Amino acid sequence: MSAIIYLGPSAPVSEARALLDADYRPPVRHGDIWRALADRPRVIGIADGVFEQTPAVWHKEILAALDAGVHVFGAASMGALRAAELHPFGMRGVGPIFEAFRDGTWTDDDEVALAHGPAETGYAALSLPMANVRFTVEAARRAGVIDDGSAQALIGAAKAIFYADRRWRTVDAAATVSPQALEAFKAWRETGCVDQKRADAVAMVASIRAFLAEDPPPFSPRFVYERTDLAEHARRIALGG
Repeated sequence: MSAIIYLGPSAPVSEARALLDADYRPPVRHGDIWRALADRPRVIGIADGVFEQTPAVWHKEILAALDAGVHVFGAASMGALRAAELHPFGMRGVGPIFEAFRDGTWTDDDEVALAHGPAETGYAALSLPMANVRFTVEAARRAGVIDDGSAQALIGAAKAIFYADRRWRTVDAAATVSPQALEAFKAWRETGCVDQKRADAVAMVASIRAFLAEDPPPFSPRFVYERTDLAEHARRIALGG
């Protein structure tokens, strides 16, 4: 087993598989990394993960994977969040979204959160992640489609909307920009929208492909993994014990 990659709404598995033949699994959840270690992967990649209704993947299980010699990559969504938190321990983050969290530019989970459909729909996105709003608005500003004031108004309006309700139509309706600027932005979006989450997820897969091509040795941790009673209890539950 070379690579296990958790991928859901950020990018289509078909697009990722065209880059790297790996074991693609649904969005990661609490316990999945402990279970994955039984398959002895060389690399684990995390793009998407669940939260709210289901416990999210725990930092401790990612540290356990690193301690076991597995290289762990993260990008785009849950992977970017966990990589920003765990890069000092050796988790590898990929892409501008990870960098924004790592550098403290972004701190809110809603920057990458979105509502999406079930697996049979390919985890089709049902709402608009704040990250894609920011990159799209900035691209339009740089292209001269909107000015700084309109850009700030669009970002402010989007940020104030609950993540599951955020769509371009709700952003457009809430933004205090001139009708002319709004129409120009809407027309530009037909071809100019930036899907940064998708770009980062694909970049992570490409990074893993290049990394594996170098035939790397197992990860060598520079930290002491503490096998606490709580972590061992959670691990046993994850493994069905």
